[in-house]
This record gives sequence, C-alpha cells and structure tokens, in this order.
Amino acid sequence: MADYRALGEARFQDSTDGEDGLNPTYHGIGADYRFEREVRGIMEELGDLLISKHRDYGPKNISQSPGGPLNGLRVRMHDKSARINNLIDKGTAAENEPLEDSFKDIANYGVIAMMVLRGKWPNDSNIN
Repeated sequence: MADYRALGEARFQDSTDGEDGLNPTYHGIGADYRFEREVRGIMEELGDLLISKHRDYGPKNISQSPGGPLNGLRVRMHDKSARINNLIDKGTAAENEPLEDSFKDIANYGVIAMMVLRGKWPNDSNIN
C-alpha cells in the first residue's frame, strides 16, 4: 500500500551521509544507493523539462482547458498513453519523438495535476 504523507511532510529520513548529499542508508541498502541517485537524476531531468515547456507554453494551456485543467490533463495523458500503446503493440520505433519522451510527458502531467489539486498551478487570476 502506498505511503501517503501530509503535505510538506518528509517521506524519507533527512540525514544525508553520502558525499553527494544522498542518504546511503536509504531503505537499508547500505552504501549501494544507485537507485536513489537514478531516481533523483531522472526527477531533476523531468523538472528541467517541465520548467522549459512551461516557459514555452505558459499556464493557460492547462488552466483554460475545455472542461477544466484536470480534464485537459486527462485528455493529454490519454493521448500519450494511446501513442505508447500503439508503438509498443506494433513493435516499431517512433519516427518523430522517442518513446521515452511520451513517458516523460505523462510523468510531468502528473506533476502538473498535483499542482492543480494543491492550488499551486497559476489560474486566470494569477497568470505569470
């Protein structure tokens, strides 16, 4: 079962004993914390991509989606999921956009949805 915490409550220990600032004792794996490093690296990559796209698109493409922001995200996620399914089912490589890009987009739509649900996504009254 998922371990959901209150907003702002840390999920993992705050101690950082590793030379790179990561916790090498995370989940009892000792000095082998490659998984944590990989997750954090991917999350940073996704964040950089989301910020870059937000600069290009702005917030209105989400906040003013027909049916509301969550509906707009749901449609975008459905489109990406259909694309992923099509490529995997056909067993072909994408011609224009790598498969990984679709998974990145879905992950970032999840981040945007969390911002919308938490009231942190800019709306009409606070567009920037």
